[in-house]
Amino acid sequence: MDIAFHIGANCTDDDRLLKSVSKNLPMLAGRGTRVPNPARYRRLLRETIQHLRGEMPEPGTRDVLIDAILDHGETTERLVMGNPAFICTPARICEAGCFHEMASFKARSLQALFPEDRIELFLGIRNPASFVPACWEQTRGRGFDEFMAGLDPRMILWSDVVARLRQAAPGIALTVWCDEDSALLWPELVRAMAGIEADAAIEGGHDLVEEIMRPEGAARLRDYLASHPPASAAQERRIVSAFLDKYARPEAVEIEIDLPGWDAGLMADLTAIYEADLDRIAKMEGVRLLAA
Repeated sequence: MDIAFHIGANCTDDDRLLKSVSKNLPMLAGRGTRVPNPARYRRLLRETIQHLRGEMPEPGTRDVLIDAILDHGETTERLVMGNPAFICTPARICEAGCFHEMASFKARSLQALFPEDRIELFLGIRNPASFVPACWEQTRGRGFDEFMAGLDPRMILWSDVVARLRQAAPGIALTVWCDEDSALLWPELVRAMAGIEADAAIEGGHDLVEEIMRPEGAARLRDYLASHPPASAAQERRIVSAFLDKYARPEAVEIEIDLPGWDAGLMADLTAIYEADLDRIAKMEGVRLLAA
C-alpha cells in the first residue's frame, strides 16, 4: 500500500492541503485511494508512537492501525493522511537547542509502524524569518528566549531536518516545497498527495489562491482559466501569478515581524540562508523539491 503523509510544517498551510485533497473523495475512491478523517488517526498514531518509545512494534500492529483508520471492510491502495504537528508542536520546534530535534525519531517510528508499505512524506517549509515568529505566537505567552532554547536563528536549516528524515528512514520518499510558493503550486500539490496524473482534473486546485485574493479577482481567474485552459503547469503558475499581482489582498500576503532584536539585517540574513539552503535540499538524494 502507498501511504502519503503530509507532516507539516507548522504554520504553513494549516491543513488546507488535506482539505483540498478531500474535495476529490469520490474520484479518488474510484482509484482505490482513501483520505480518512484526521480524527481517525492523529491521536492514534501519536499515542502509539509515544507508547513504543523507539522500540519495534508488536507483530500485527500495522494491521490493527489500518483497521482503526479505515471503515469496517474498507480496503485501499493509497492512504492519504496529514498532521501539521506530526514532528512536534509549534512550541517545540527549537527544543533542546536543535531545530525540529524530533524529526529522526518520528520518521523512524512511522516506518516501523508501516514496514511493508511505500511511504512518501510531504513537507512544506517556510522562511525562518517568518516561520519562527509565527510558531512563537502559538506558544501562548511563553518567553521568546525560553522558546528558542539558546538556538541561534542563523543556524536554523531546513536541509538539516530533511537530511535527518532521510537518514532515519531512507526507504521513505520525501516531497518538499516552499510555503511561500504554495498558492502557485497548489494544483500540483493536490495531485501529488492524491497520487494522480499531472493533468488529471481535480477540485480544490485553486483553494489557497482564492483565499488570498479579492473576490472579484478570484471570479475573474476562474473565468479566465475556463476560457483559456493552460497547456502546462508552468503556464498555469504564470497565469495565477499575474492575477495575484493584481488582486491579492495585502493583509493576506504581507507579514509584519515584531520581535526583540529581529531587525532588517537579521531578516535579510535569514532569508539569504534560507534561499541557499533550498539549493542544498534540491540536490539531496530521495528528495523531490517542487518549485514555482
